[in-house]
Amino acid sequence: MQRVELGRTGIKVAVVGLGAGGDSRLGLKRAGADSSVRLVRAALDLGIDFIDTAEAYGTEEVVGRAIAEVPRDRVVISTKKTTFDTAALEPSDVRHSLEASLRRLKTDYVDVYHLHGVRPAQYATLRERLLPTLQELKAEGKIRFIGLTEAFNADPAHQTLDRALADDDWDVVMIGFNILNQSARERVFPRTIARRVGTLIMFAVRRALSRPDRLRELLQDLAARGKISREIAEQGLDFVLGAGGASSLPDAAYRFVRDEPGAHVILSGTGDEAHLRENVRSLDAPPLPAATRARLIELFQAVDDVSGQ
Repeated sequence: MQRVELGRTGIKVAVVGLGAGGDSRLGLKRAGADSSVRLVRAALDLGIDFIDTAEAYGTEEVVGRAIAEVPRDRVVISTKKTTFDTAALEPSDVRHSLEASLRRLKTDYVDVYHLHGVRPAQYATLRERLLPTLQELKAEGKIRFIGLTEAFNADPAHQTLDRALADDDWDVVMIGFNILNQSARERVFPRTIARRVGTLIMFAVRRALSRPDRLRELLQDLAARGKISREIAEQGLDFVLGAGGASSLPDAAYRFVRDEPGAHVILSGTGDEAHLRENVRSLDAPPLPAATRARLIELFQAVDDVSGQ
């Protein structure tokens, strides 16, 4: 499996990261904790060594069980502090939340600890109020690197990251990027590359790239608003398939994102081992044909207001 260096952290990991959130949350609600633990262990067996979770996902305990017998330096753990209620959030809450996460994960440190889903209007307050505590926890060895994730559904134009990357406080950021919204290419990646900030890519595949009805609906909406041509809204994206191209639209979507300059770890969330293997095959496959990639870039160059959900 292809490996990458996560920016200035110097951590070297597989390009595929296991996402423990999203719609699937490791299949926890559908199949139960034992099945989710088996899924995480299957990911480790496949060579995935980056696992992303969060207190809000309810999957930290599953991850902790799954990695209990794995040498700690062979797995990279990313988790997050919920920031939804900014007004009520105090520095002590961050410390207490991290300590609870460590207990659930059965470890004494996490490799990356993020402020989770930060919206543009929250950023300045959260940075001022909470960053000193994050830096203290890093100095204490409970956090190796400090991260921040954007709220891509609510902020598809990356306003939070525009503000955050003006500072030099964040070792890692989580970015929404996919075929349908490629705006991070100009608005985010040049700055993460310049500062050597590690990047975790979310939303590579969401509902619109895995459910034909949702894709049709979204393309029609984009065409109605002048974001894409009516021709592509009618024809869809089947041109990415066959003739040396992709085996499916999700396959194309993962390969498209993986080969974006500045994209490091591509997060893949699932509750099914067969689906996980399929996603790994996509992320380990050759690049898309150059003409296919160029056409996808051209078609969606004006889109910056959808997430693909």
